[in-house]
Amino acid sequence: MSLKKKAGIAVAVTLSAMLALTGCGGDKTASDADDGSLMTVEVFDELANYQGEQKGWFAKLIKDKFNIKLNVVAPNVAGGGSTLFDTRSAAGNLGDIIITGYGSGRGAKLVKAKLIADMTPYLDGMDNIKKYSNATENLNKNIGQESGVWGIPGSVSSEAPTEAGEGLEPTFGPYIRWDYYKEIGYPEINTLEDLIPVLKQMQDKAREETGSNDIYAMSLFKDWDGNMMNNAKQPATFYGFDEMGFVLAKADGSDYESVTDENGIYERVLKFFYAANKAGIVDPESTTQNYDTMNSKYKEGKVLFSFWPWLGQAAYNTTENKAAGKGFMIAPMKDQKIFSYGATPDGSSTMIALGANAKNKQRLVKFIDWLYSSEGVYDSGAQTGGAAGPKGLNWEIKDGQPVLTDFGETVLNGGSANVPDEYGGGSYSDGVSALNFPTVLVNDTDPETGYSFNASMWPSELEKANSNALNQDWSEHMGGYKTTMEYLEANNMIMVAPGATFIQPDEDSQISTLRGQVKTEIVNASWKASFASSDSEFSSILSEMRSTVKGLGVDQVLEVDMKNAKDQEAARKAIAEEYANKTSSSDESSSSSN
Repeated sequence: MSLKKKAGIAVAVTLSAMLALTGCGGDKTASDADDGSLMTVEVFDELANYQGEQKGWFAKLIKDKFNIKLNVVAPNVAGGGSTLFDTRSAAGNLGDIIITGYGSGRGAKLVKAKLIADMTPYLDGMDNIKKYSNATENLNKNIGQESGVWGIPGSVSSEAPTEAGEGLEPTFGPYIRWDYYKEIGYPEINTLEDLIPVLKQMQDKAREETGSNDIYAMSLFKDWDGNMMNNAKQPATFYGFDEMGFVLAKADGSDYESVTDENGIYERVLKFFYAANKAGIVDPESTTQNYDTMNSKYKEGKVLFSFWPWLGQAAYNTTENKAAGKGFMIAPMKDQKIFSYGATPDGSSTMIALGANAKNKQRLVKFIDWLYSSEGVYDSGAQTGGAAGPKGLNWEIKDGQPVLTDFGETVLNGGSANVPDEYGGGSYSDGVSALNFPTVLVNDTDPETGYSFNASMWPSELEKANSNALNQDWSEHMGGYKTTMEYLEANNMIMVAPGATFIQPDEDSQISTLRGQVKTEIVNASWKASFASSDSEFSSILSEMRSTVKGLGVDQVLEVDMKNAKDQEAARKAIAEEYANKTSSSDESSSSSN
């Protein structure tokens, strides 16, 4: 066999296959001697949306601090699903730093294949990593390790897991163009179904005022469909449900439904879409457009309802529009009980790890430790909904409180600006950390300032946010509340799922095959039913789908999903109880010492 053929076979070996090989990638050891010279660090990052060398102000910052430059390898950009991961794993070197999910057995495989290193020998003085020892210990449990620090989870939090992990807005909610809602007289909305006549009036008003007949109350898209029609899952969250495979489970563990159930929450949403389409308020391009096309319509003011604040508000609520009283705000839907993700003391299911073959491991661990420091959290936050950015450039302390600078005000509100040369120059947005890995939950409190890492939650920013015509009118008609979360919490309209790190176990290949067949039927039937021409056709489509998936073996998959949903609920209860016990013990210790 030629060397060329042998090389081709070696590259084709996947991670699972290489586990059978002795010490593949792990027998190579890199010297820990570090002369401090400039070092290129290869980061395999499954969250990154940019591939290549880190640029701009963040590049200068980490070069000055650690004399490193980052070269990001991003599967999201390279494409090919898990191909890049498998290829690099087979070669025995995934990267110097690795950001990846550790669920479904992946974390355990990385340790066994000797692709990641135990950071324990390098942790002297690494107080930021040590601060989250509970999170690293929980990660160890999930990857089958009794000792060592094999990775640190992202989005770790010091807040209670029973507290909403979001900031001023929930993840989900019925957001409407408040200006048109105002113009039609703020009609009462008791239920999801009551939205349809209200949205129809809003659509009529918008078309009348603009002269544009291509304005629709609702616009849908297919890009994110998975086990179900993604858009149909969203209104289910307004009633406390979230998905686990083919199961919709309530945040408080009180209800579990299959998406195939008759008269369940999923069918209720499909009926809502069907009725909305019959009323003429659904964009006819919904079945063919992608997310980007739909998003552009929000920016142009062509859509009046949004499932998420980070869609409608992000696209349309510009400073200019809000000053004119125009924009998306949450609707006063009386029976809503919106699903909320609790703060995560043990972090998310994505971790940052040290590559087994990395050189200068101590320097890399110092860099990772810095990412979990207050400064690191500010400077390396996620690309959307992130922290306030560099102190001195984006914000400063005045009268004991953090406030945005003029520069920070511009760049954190969607504006563009060039960074001063002393910070590295170039466009601010081009210099944002390409890692896209939030180490600490952005809404956590910075122990150094006593305020959130998230600038939108600072008193100074809340005052500005509520000074525009849109927010003022919304507040006046929503009981005087200043923020969405304040309104929802005060009116018992939020249901928090305690922030537990639940990792789904490896799925049997037969179940995965069945799942693929079943979800195709569910998704296709969901779209057809939503755009059915009659009640009888709607019912017939769903009846046929239920019969088909029954024959395919959906019950076998549902058994797996239901177990996972209930195991997740057990994990949520456990983390809530654990946190409560720690708080109680801490209070008792404080009392006894006084």
